[in-house]
Amino acid sequence: MKIVMVLTSHDQLGNTGRKTGFWLEEFAAPYFVFRDAGVELTLASPKGGQPPIDPKSDLPENRTEAMARFKRDSVAQQALSQTVKLAGVKADDYDSIFYVGGHGPMWDLADNPVSIRLIEAFYNSGKPVAAVCHSPAVFHKVTYKGEPLLKGKRVTGFTNGEEEAVHLTHVVPFLVEDELKRMGGLYEKAADWQSLVVVDGRLITGQNPASSTAAAQALLRVLAAEKSSPGAAA
Repeated sequence: MKIVMVLTSHDQLGNTGRKTGFWLEEFAAPYFVFRDAGVELTLASPKGGQPPIDPKSDLPENRTEAMARFKRDSVAQQALSQTVKLAGVKADDYDSIFYVGGHGPMWDLADNPVSIRLIEAFYNSGKPVAAVCHSPAVFHKVTYKGEPLLKGKRVTGFTNGEEEAVHLTHVVPFLVEDELKRMGGLYEKAADWQSLVVVDGRLITGQNPASSTAAAQALLRVLAAEKSSPGAAA
């Protein structure tokens, strides 16, 4: 089984002068879920090379076991430092695509034509697509059969309340919760910072960093179900 994990290359938090990037837990936890399951992983980002880690995600209060494992794992660190350029990724070569969250994707992946085409190529060919926390923002211009991909689909992502709690409501280009609803998504959420994963056919979304492990596990279950009964997920 082959999965491509997509990370941001963007490191500026709007015009605040502060740094952003991807959220380390949202990479590390899914990475190890996939690797431990024997998945062949490719890591990709718009610019290739080492993607920027959001410095806040590495603060002591945000550390998790998956992050600690990442810091001990030279293979994982080397893989992260050598992401391939997103433009070179082809849907035909993989079983699924997983978007790592953090604030960075709001700027360089949400409106990225390469990313939009890639998601559409995966979905149109019957393959599941997954995103966690802020990265469901990558679906906001994705279409399926002439309509927004999310229209009428159950979906989750970073809540307005969570964005308010980190004081970035007026910094981000748009609010994930509002945008998913605007596109016709049937938005669901758990209490702020609690794990929630929503699976609707081939669309898998997680609400926040706490949802990272469960989102990756859900994607593996969808892939396993498809393998046992091809064409079952619409």
